[in-house]
Amino acid sequence: MNQLLFSTTWGLPLYGLVGALLTLPWALGLVKRTGPRPAAYLNILTTAVALTHSLLVFKEVEGNEPQSFIINWFSCRDLNLSFELDISSVGIGATILIAGLSLLAQIYALGYLEKDWATARFFALMGFFEAALTALAISDSLLLSYMVLEVLTLSTYLLVGFWYAQPLVVTAARDAFLTKRVGDLLLLMGVVTIGTMAGSWDFSDLYEWAKTAELSPLTSSLLGLALIAGPIGKCAQFPLNLWLDEAMEGPNPASVLRNSLVVAGGAYVLYKLEPIIALSPVALDTLLVIGTVTAVGASLVSIAQIDIKRTLSHSTSAYMGLVFVAAGMEQGGVALLLLFTHGIAKALLFMSAGSVIYTTHTQDITEMGGLWSRMPATTTAFIVGSAGMVTLLPLGSFWAMLSWADGFVLTSPWVIGILIIVNGLTALNLTRVFRLAFWGEPQQKTRRSPEVHWPMALPMVSLTIMTLLVPMMLQQWNLLPTWDSINWYVLAALVSSSLLGVIIGSTIYLHKAWSRSRVLTWRFIQDLLGYDFYIDRIYRVTLVGAVAALSKISAWSDRYLVDGFVNLVGFAAIFSGQGLKYSISGRSQGYLLTIIFGVGLIGFFISWSLGLLSNLPTDFRFWILD
Repeated sequence: MNQLLFSTTWGLPLYGLVGALLTLPWALGLVKRTGPRPAAYLNILTTAVALTHSLLVFKEVEGNEPQSFIINWFSCRDLNLSFELDISSVGIGATILIAGLSLLAQIYALGYLEKDWATARFFALMGFFEAALTALAISDSLLLSYMVLEVLTLSTYLLVGFWYAQPLVVTAARDAFLTKRVGDLLLLMGVVTIGTMAGSWDFSDLYEWAKTAELSPLTSSLLGLALIAGPIGKCAQFPLNLWLDEAMEGPNPASVLRNSLVVAGGAYVLYKLEPIIALSPVALDTLLVIGTVTAVGASLVSIAQIDIKRTLSHSTSAYMGLVFVAAGMEQGGVALLLLFTHGIAKALLFMSAGSVIYTTHTQDITEMGGLWSRMPATTTAFIVGSAGMVTLLPLGSFWAMLSWADGFVLTSPWVIGILIIVNGLTALNLTRVFRLAFWGEPQQKTRRSPEVHWPMALPMVSLTIMTLLVPMMLQQWNLLPTWDSINWYVLAALVSSSLLGVIIGSTIYLHKAWSRSRVLTWRFIQDLLGYDFYIDRIYRVTLVGAVAALSKISAWSDRYLVDGFVNLVGFAAIFSGQGLKYSISGRSQGYLLTIIFGVGLIGFFISWSLGLLSNLPTDFRFWILD
């Protein structure tokens, strides 16, 4: 049985792919009489089988040494391409998380998209999505990881553009695709370069190569920057962070996985590349700077949003910024712990937000209120998800941030300041959203808002219980620190930041009239945060403006220089032809004389240029010249 489990572990990504293929008859409209529901059920069934298989494998690999499978893909002369799969507790644990959240998101989608005509197509894309994430989790090859990241980019584009009849959806899908292309192109350069240097793309071989590699400072810097460019785009980090905000135009069940797993996929690749990136101090410093700027900046921007999905998406970028800071400090274990706790809590928050959107038919939190008494399950899910995001004892993020802060309290105390700021701003933002959406008096769109039906309530309640059980999971895996090792000053600072954020968010009443302050200073700050620090406008002035200017210069040169020269030659030919027709006399002796004179003149110039005239006798030469 054990051997069978290990020998079939490579097929874990195939479950999602098979589920996607089984839904194609309904997605393509070949089957119309039964409706799209059977396609959804088939995809859910394959995901459940994948979850079961992953659980059985994890039971066998937990506590054992990692194993690997090698899949030979392509061989031609001296070129041998093979993919290595990592069968370890970390990789298989990631597949469990992916399959579990995907299963809950798909059940949630049954209710959320029950009236959508393209439900089968959505589930086909979700299966494709799940297959790519699972392959990324067990991949032990940099080349395979890059290929899977490209598949994730494609699936993200298709899911964001699911409602393609809406102009904003098309724009969001395009921007998400093109933004990721920037980082992926640089990552591809790094993948090709390191494969040439090390002679292999397997992470185990790359780690051995990194121990003895002797690179110049310039080479190591360029290589490290190229390798981190891909995760910067995938994790929505500055300056490639706007795509995640725009991706909220897609269906909410896809947003559940995008904000919990997809961004974590890019961070997971960064975690795998950590020993190689460590060769470049410049790359490590870049991770620290980008992570810090994104963590603090995105936390501030989230407070200024009134769209419930966008305010949560910006907090995703902020927490991925913390992961980048951990990677820059070479603390991969802390980064993985934060990814795990954040992924579960953020998935629960997006399920709760989707339920609110489903019943109120609006995403504007200023149009909500009083939902706590009408949607108790959704309200509980939002409260538990919010508590799981901040340092609230004893939930998951509390232990993740505490273990991180304890490790840097002496070496890098400024990191604790970043944690306190991000944690406090996150608590303030989530409290603000809760107060506007769930507390207060019901408004027009929330007076008759019922609780969601069971396909949406069941996964939301299940994920609520899972979020509460995260500390027990960490205890089972021996990831919780002992009470003797805890720095109580750090603990007090983190808990105080959470309490301060909750107090500020609950006491300051944000009325609609406050949305535009009359004070110019406050209005400038509001606009600065509300428009994402004007990053999109900076893009238009710099990058887009430069491309537009080059396009105009190219168009002008093509029209007036290239086409102008060609037109000039043509005009000269036409003019000369028109002139020659008036010089025709009809006398053959005149034509012959003209030909002889022209040939002679040409021959003279050729002879003169070649120096043949210098070989003639002096008297004859002077006679000719005279």
